[in-house]
Amino acid sequence: MRNGVIIALAAALVTAGAAAAPAQAAPTHAAPATTTPTQAAPTKTRQAPSVTAREAYLVDTMDGTVQFAKRESRRVPVASLTKVMTAYVVRREARLDDVVTITKADVRYATAGGAATAGLRAGERLTVRDLLYGLMLPSGADAAHALAERYGPGTAKFVAKMNDAAQALGLRDTRYANADGMPSKAYSTARDQATLALAALRDPVIASVVKTPKRVVGKSALHRGHVWRNTNDLLDDGAVGLKTGFTNQAGYCLSFAAVRGGRTYVGVVLGERSDKARFATARKLLDWVSEGAASEGATGGVAEGAGVTLP
Repeated sequence: MRNGVIIALAAALVTAGAAAAPAQAAPTHAAPATTTPTQAAPTKTRQAPSVTAREAYLVDTMDGTVQFAKRESRRVPVASLTKVMTAYVVRREARLDDVVTITKADVRYATAGGAATAGLRAGERLTVRDLLYGLMLPSGADAAHALAERYGPGTAKFVAKMNDAAQALGLRDTRYANADGMPSKAYSTARDQATLALAALRDPVIASVVKTPKRVVGKSALHRGHVWRNTNDLLDDGAVGLKTGFTNQAGYCLSFAAVRGGRTYVGVVLGERSDKARFATARKLLDWVSEGAASEGATGGVAEGAGVTLP
């Protein structure tokens, strides 16, 4: 991850907790910078928290300082965090009012793989706006497949666009193989996923979607009714996103953003041992960095000694 990327992307967030109005036009993004994030010198003896996740990363988006890092550059599967990139690419390829027809292949793909679904049925016609909620809240692999088939066109071409976007964002240790994160040879890192989270949150539509607890889509002549609930329990603690993920191969994963003490932090937890543990780890990291800032009497700066890298 590049320090310039973090600061440039974070500047567009302004206040991460503010409501973001949906827009039709997809925003442009700053080109990746070439500098690295800064590590605050550990001149104090404040103990870093014990983290059970295999990989973890936490960044202060205000100045790009790394607050916590554990195996942040190790290439691992990231499960449904993949869908953050899917949403990112869709926002650059589609209009929110485009209508997508759900096919038998979309439904069969999700159910055959045992993936989470948005409960879509063949023949339904939904807008891209609605499908983004179906993609991100219940983590619907059926929604991911439908969007990839439409905006590749075809899944292979869509995945190529995902990898092109990863390269443009400077995600050097990321490779996608599908649009949903089902087990494959795909990989990423906690550090790359933090950079992607910032880029995604800069999009006002994605930022609005990922902090929504529940989305109700009323029945119409084009589709049946749907109620989608966000799988991100961290929203109950004031988080403003972003995405959960799980496969047996990847473990329990979480990409998150939250405001503490007037500062926005973005973090990633990968390979955690349980659903409950991933949220507990995220809360622990956020509480730790907040307490550190308070103990140092910070008024807009990070706590001295907060930048910690674990082997």
